[in-house]
Amino acid sequence: MTTSNYVNYLYVAIRAALDAGKAIMDIYTDPESDFEIERKADNSPLTKADKRANHIISTILSATPFPILSEEGKEIPYTERKKWETLWIVDPLDGTKEFIKRNGEFTVNIALVKAGVPLLGVIYVPVRRELYYAEPSKGAYKLIGIDSNSQPAMEAIWEKAVRLPLAMGHQGLVVVASRSHQTDETVSFIENLRKQGQPVMLISSGSSLKICLIADGSADIYPRFAPTMEWDTAAGHAIARAAGCEIFHIDGKTPLRYNKEDLHNPWFIVKPV
Repeated sequence: MTTSNYVNYLYVAIRAALDAGKAIMDIYTDPESDFEIERKADNSPLTKADKRANHIISTILSATPFPILSEEGKEIPYTERKKWETLWIVDPLDGTKEFIKRNGEFTVNIALVKAGVPLLGVIYVPVRRELYYAEPSKGAYKLIGIDSNSQPAMEAIWEKAVRLPLAMGHQGLVVVASRSHQTDETVSFIENLRKQGQPVMLISSGSSLKICLIADGSADIYPRFAPTMEWDTAAGHAIARAAGCEIFHIDGKTPLRYNKEDLHNPWFIVKPV
């Protein structure tokens, strides 16, 4: 696959994310909407926004040559998936709990993964109208104030976006942690950082925004000692890699891999390389 093809697929993924984000916001802002909350087998919530966004993304990505692994898609046996060298990994609504709480910290995540490595990533934050995206030859970018109704051309997106990481210039060590999944291990990890002598500031955030905060330079480290799935991290991982960061196992050396037989991620740490 050539670089030009990656750029072409990047725009397809951005278009899918923006269209899904618009559909999510139509439901989110409807005063009559009750979200039609269901419970999945693991007791995590599922709303009509998840379903609608998944349908939109799947329809758009189905025009590409690559299969789709989505949180809200049908379960696909590993005997079939292991034949997929290149695939899309999608979370149509990452942060469903944040969506239900109406705190705005939810995202649309789309990644293109090749041989277990996330290469292309798109994360759209509908409430904030923020778009993060990355492509191997171009790097990682953030665009603020994108209008999902306008269907902007890729040239306009490149023109207005800023490259990551940004020069934030914060003091001490900034740690980002989950808003909904704090654990004793995370608390201990942060306390150990404090014992090393430098000031530690904690930022709490929802969904894949935590990885974006590392990629854009707002935070220095994100420890995750709680369960996640591949679709929670694949898009953010691509963006982090393109911004000079990595998602490691807790050994701090082994990057996460994707399209594994078990789609659960191990505990991990996101930090600059």
